[in-house]
Amino acid sequence: MLHVLLLQYTTSEREAGPYVAAHVEFLERHHRDGTFLLSGQTVPSALGGAIVARGVDRVAAERIAAEDPFVVAGVAKYTVTTIDVGRVHPALAAVLQVEQSRVRG
Repeated sequence: MLHVLLLQYTTSEREAGPYVAAHVEFLERHHRDGTFLLSGQTVPSALGGAIVARGVDRVAAERIAAEDPFVVAGVAKYTVTTIDVGRVHPALAAVLQVEQSRVRG
């Protein structure tokens, strides 16, 4: 399973500023352990950001999102969408650990 974690600021981007360093460390920690495949800001950045996570169940993905320093500080919230991968491009199959029967293209 994959999870798309959509971050939305609940305050202004400026008010989130003091928590950016801790948020970046949160991202780096989960990238290092292999849970986060990608993360980035939305365009425009004032909307928030997005993360693609793997290797954990939905409960764990929600727990991880709740531990983000932005969320703890009350300046952002997450929406978690879980995806049961049905088809995947061959270039991503190994990274996503998807069964060969689901590889297309």
